[in-house]
Amino acid sequence: MDFNMQYLSFFVIHTDGEESAASSGKRYKHYQTLEEDTYEDSEIQRFLDDEFKRIVKRKVERNPNSAGAPTKIGRFMVEPGYELGSNQNYNLFQRLRDADSKERFIGIADELVRIYMDTSAVRGGAFIIALSKLNTYFDEPFLFLLKCDFEPKIARISDEKNLISQVEMAISARSIKSIQYPHMPEEGMLEHWELKIHQASHARYFEDFLKYVSYEKPLPEVMGEQVVEMVHQYIADKWQEDESSERREEENAVEVWAASEKRDLQEWWTPEQVETAAAALVEQKPDLPFSFKLGDVTVKGLLADFGDSIHFAKHNGRYVVVIEGDSFQFDKGMSPVELVQPLDLVDVMPRIGSKQPAEDADSGYSYTPAGETPLSNDDVPW
Repeated sequence: MDFNMQYLSFFVIHTDGEESAASSGKRYKHYQTLEEDTYEDSEIQRFLDDEFKRIVKRKVERNPNSAGAPTKIGRFMVEPGYELGSNQNYNLFQRLRDADSKERFIGIADELVRIYMDTSAVRGGAFIIALSKLNTYFDEPFLFLLKCDFEPKIARISDEKNLISQVEMAISARSIKSIQYPHMPEEGMLEHWELKIHQASHARYFEDFLKYVSYEKPLPEVMGEQVVEMVHQYIADKWQEDESSERREEENAVEVWAASEKRDLQEWWTPEQVETAAAALVEQKPDLPFSFKLGDVTVKGLLADFGDSIHFAKHNGRYVVVIEGDSFQFDKGMSPVELVQPLDLVDVMPRIGSKQPAEDADSGYSYTPAGETPLSNDDVPW
């Protein structure tokens, strides 16, 4: 990617406890704003190096797998019938992109940092605002906002006498938080309604800062809403115009189930109905994750596996999960289980729901290598 830097403003933020006891509150200082020629010969260019390329190339899911995903797509919020120009965050970004002089860019960048300083949980560090063209695809510039928090307890090799010396206000490129505007969904395509935000931290600095930007719901929430909608449609088709108390009870049960954080197996639908509903979701996202817990055992897979290689059953009053596959694979934590000769499923079924008495606990399954005499109960296989 061929980037051409237009302007880069470097600010430093100080907060309580990062300097002397006399300092108080939050402060920031503009250190320098570089243009194309001064940027190319600067240390900051070597510090950032490929960071801008990494930001642009960083993959992002429109509906992430969790609400805490570090990289998200944000969309400028507007009232119905209004255009982008009515969004305050967009206006500020666009003014920076339209800056036609270094002085104007500095003034708007300073305004942006002051707004950022009003957010909660602001930490000290470097705040960088950059305007750069990606000559490979576009003539219009990208706006980048980068935040590098101060790194604690940083030292450098000093001399033979002192050995090390403390480095004040150290920053690192490995934990940079960033905003890229506009978002590039695909190479050569821009989405001016959207930006890409990356913050690998529990503190949502940028989400707090961008008050007029919304984010797509995480994938489990989206799919959950679709499942609840399917269940409501099933009830509507089942009862038609019938408004009986049985229907109301069923609808109430759905609401209780949908609002629960931890849910039990409901046993409302046949496996065929479940597979049909799952197929509709898998069609939207083939790698849709699927996990559950049976007893103390957690199983993780794909929703597409249900009915194919993952099967639910009941036997002797107990729930059973059958997982089929061509081979086993074990990771760290070697155990004797890796040595077992699997029984036929028909031989396992009688064990389900019929725990052995304590005195018979030793009369379990024994391993007999081919061609050898079976071991007695008192023997061990080594």
